[in-house]
Amino acid sequence: MNVDPLLKVLAAALAGDGPAVRLGPPTDGSSEPLVELLPDAGPLVRTDSPIAVVVSTSGSTGQPKQTQLSVDALAASSMGTAIALGGEGQWLLALPVHYVAGVQVLVRSLFAGTRPESVDTTNGFTAEAFTASALEMTDRIRYTSLVPTQLERLLADPTPETLGVLRRFQAVLLGGSPISEGLLDRARQAGVRVVTTYGSSETAGGCVYDGVPLEGVQVSLREGRIWLGGDTIASGYLKAPELTEQAFALEETEDGPLAWYRTDDEGEWAEDGTLRVLGRLDDVIITGGLKVSAQRVADRIRLVPGVRDAFVAGVDDPEWGQRVCAAVAGACSREELLAGLAGLLEAHAIPKSVLFVPEIPLLATGKPDRQLLQRLLAATDA
Repeated sequence: MNVDPLLKVLAAALAGDGPAVRLGPPTDGSSEPLVELLPDAGPLVRTDSPIAVVVSTSGSTGQPKQTQLSVDALAASSMGTAIALGGEGQWLLALPVHYVAGVQVLVRSLFAGTRPESVDTTNGFTAEAFTASALEMTDRIRYTSLVPTQLERLLADPTPETLGVLRRFQAVLLGGSPISEGLLDRARQAGVRVVTTYGSSETAGGCVYDGVPLEGVQVSLREGRIWLGGDTIASGYLKAPELTEQAFALEETEDGPLAWYRTDDEGEWAEDGTLRVLGRLDDVIITGGLKVSAQRVADRIRLVPGVRDAFVAGVDDPEWGQRVCAAVAGACSREELLAGLAGLLEAHAIPKSVLFVPEIPLLATGKPDRQLLQRLLAATDA
């Protein structure tokens, strides 16, 4: 896409010379995102800075929400990213701009004073298009943001050119959905400098890099639930006061109000002090009275030879309460899958229903389409 018109209105919003910019998915068969100027925003949990950008949440688990990001939150995120990565640079846009990871590529470029390149995704995301756009980059310091599926495609059968441009990036930010250790190992063995990110629209995108909070970001674990606080927290949801009150909180401190966002994720501290994200709290499956982590089961399935990707969820079952179900993309049989899992999972965690699919269906963000997958798995016989 031609990002110049969007860069212009974003620059005005960030400078306080123009209204907030609301970004939405393409409509009416268009490939261009919806761009709307909003003179009014609200309600606001934070009023310390004008709203610059309004972006949609992914909607992977329900109705998408419109997240309001202030000038200060975006500036703090951009500065924290530059500090974590060791400097500002030129960015390659490979994600849809109506989601936070995409628009942040443009915002960071504006704060850095660099011109971003953009991948042509008219025919979907391809290694050829990514490589062609990366070859147009001119700055010595280069960055891009990808979701795991995109990196999988780039590494599936890489040409020397594709590997060459991947290795030129000072950092490839990787987030948006669970990342398998196998993918990280393959990327690093190929010489790709991957930085895992954790965050959401409500935190101005990734705010924890490789388990470490960005400058100005705080992490709190409350009964296992991850809370994220600090300078990058959003100002609430557009015209949704009840949802805003449920998700955000202000804490009075000696240094003034501190904004917090209540995530739906479970976490723990690793031995080295970094944050380990265990998965969504609603991903816990209760089967036969025992708890099973859907993310852990999916991670183990990805270790079975021939499996490319997997999605796991619980489906209501009269005998088990919930039965563990898996959608699996790859070249292996049910018997091979179950045999491979026998030494990786406890008996109660091994999926009772398996649906083999050509690919795991994804949203535009690269996250699994959870609602579609839940329906497909519910219709799968045990």
